[in-house]
Amino acid sequence: MTEERQRRIRNALWGLFAGDALAMPAHWFYSLENVRKTFDGGLTGYQSAPHPHPESFMVGMSYQPDIETAAALGRPYDILHEHARFYDTSYSKLAIDRDERESEHGNAAPRLEDRYHYHHGLEAGENTTGAQLVRVLLRSVARIGRYDEEAFLDDFIAFLSSPGNRRDPYLEIYLRCWFENYTRGRPAHGAAERQRRIWSIGSHGGMIRSLVLSLLGETDYLALGMAIEHQNLTHRSGNVAAALGITVTLLHDLLRGEDPREASVRRAASLRTPRVTGEVLFQTYRDHRGPGNIPSLTMWELHTRLSEEPFDLEELARLPVEDVVLKRLGTACYPEHGLPLALYFAARCNFDVREALLANANAGGDNVHRNAVLGLLVGAAQEEISKDLRAGLREGEAIGQEIDAFVEVAAAGGAW
Repeated sequence: MTEERQRRIRNALWGLFAGDALAMPAHWFYSLENVRKTFDGGLTGYQSAPHPHPESFMVGMSYQPDIETAAALGRPYDILHEHARFYDTSYSKLAIDRDERESEHGNAAPRLEDRYHYHHGLEAGENTTGAQLVRVLLRSVARIGRYDEEAFLDDFIAFLSSPGNRRDPYLEIYLRCWFENYTRGRPAHGAAERQRRIWSIGSHGGMIRSLVLSLLGETDYLALGMAIEHQNLTHRSGNVAAALGITVTLLHDLLRGEDPREASVRRAASLRTPRVTGEVLFQTYRDHRGPGNIPSLTMWELHTRLSEEPFDLEELARLPVEDVVLKRLGTACYPEHGLPLALYFAARCNFDVREALLANANAGGDNVHRNAVLGLLVGAAQEEISKDLRAGLREGEAIGQEIDAFVEVAAAGGAW
């Protein structure tokens, strides 16, 4: 592996961690007005999670592990630890009332003073659980000298089930569903939930570690296979796999030093964007008083009825942000909206790392996970990542050591 490719892999990973931490304070803000009001016109750098979060409906999210079966199997079930007070669980009582409706999304929510941020307590430059799980993967690969599925799953379970590992209260639904299935007796490699049963399994979260693992692949062909296999450990989703088909190949174009604009336009042409705009999607959520009340077939069609026209990234990149964010593309966790939106910010900002990551952070919604994907792409297009982005990360020194150890394995050809 050339030194240039190693450098670009490092930059891609730094871009991921920077993107995650920059977006964290505005995660799950759906109102652009609320983003501007809360952050004095918008995020300009690393900031702590604010309180209250005006649109938060984290309080009362469900986690229902099978405690008796888990005990009989000798499996852990508590992945919430000190954060259990925010969740409706099978082993703790929710003490916070939810008697209001969140206006942007339609979900049940507590009064404003009890609307805790999803990442309540995280400080400026601190990474979320999604990025922490990337670090679990990096450490697993470095320890063994290659990727090993069983070793990663052991580390994944140990990290989430051991108290004190996470300051971040928020666990995505795929993690809660995974452990619910695991405590019911499913094997670790088969505990992932299906998107056809729970729609939000088809989320950006399924792309992040898969893209990171693809960095070990010596060819696009091998890299995509590794990515999709890893995806299926936690996300059984056709939408995620389709998004990886675009992003893995684009990421490897960038690692080879191809022109980022030309490569992204070429790869994006095979995308098909949703027929339903972001505005219509969120209005449908509100009309049903939350997405959980939408009939399953209707929900499936909302997210799988795609345009027949090729995606023209050049045309989209010429449009101002206010004509794209929400009006055309939604900001929720779904890659059929989020991937073209991330590519839009990359192209509109000419692959400038800071500018692109901050623009996407200020778009709100699932900006954290979109920014992890975007950070990998814009980072891989760079000769260098600015020192202040790296220095501003709360655990930057440890992250740098883990990145270096992972790149050593990649340079030695340690795929699997």
